[in-house]
Amino acid sequence: MISNKKALEMVDVIANMFPNAECELKHDNPFELTIAVLLSAQTTDVSVNKLTKDLFQKYKTPEDYLNVDISELENDLRTIGLYRNKAKNIQKLCRSLLDQFDGEIPHTHAELESLAGVGRKTANVVMSVAFGEPSLAVDTHVERISKRLGICRWKDNVRQVEDKLCHVVPRERWNKTHHQLIFFGRYHCLARSPKCDVCPLFNDCREGQKRYKANLKEA
Repeated sequence: MISNKKALEMVDVIANMFPNAECELKHDNPFELTIAVLLSAQTTDVSVNKLTKDLFQKYKTPEDYLNVDISELENDLRTIGLYRNKAKNIQKLCRSLLDQFDGEIPHTHAELESLAGVGRKTANVVMSVAFGEPSLAVDTHVERISKRLGICRWKDNVRQVEDKLCHVVPRERWNKTHHQLIFFGRYHCLARSPKCDVCPLFNDCREGQKRYKANLKEA
């Protein structure tokens, strides 16, 4: 792995590339954000936003989601992956909100993670975006680029990646860095076709160097 100093230098470069990065899931309140993040599992934000444009007009409160049969909610979610499981989790989540939290999204990690379909990543996003609490969620983009750049080890699990990034990045930057790393992974260091040829981190990127050497051998 690279040093913490070098890791932060890389994060700084990414921050300069995407200074205005922000959450791309459309929402108007913490409840909508929580539902949107739950729906985004193994689905793109673009697909979720297309769905929630109408979904959030039909369902505005936890009660609304519980007042329909599960088959109707499944049909409303049919355009995204895992829609049956997501529909079930949404109704369970809404029941918990009404029974335990007066219908409001809770403000702590532990309470958020007690909700159906809400894991640590989702809880971190909600804490960060909805409530402004310092959190650095690790999604597939953040995990991939952290390992490609050598900030973390390939064998590290998601929580280890999060802990490493939180150790490297100053706490007051966690929320912004989360979005900047996502943008870097989503629009630059793509999973299948990373833009190594125009990447300002290429010379320090172990994965980029490996790809370059491999291409030389094939030429």
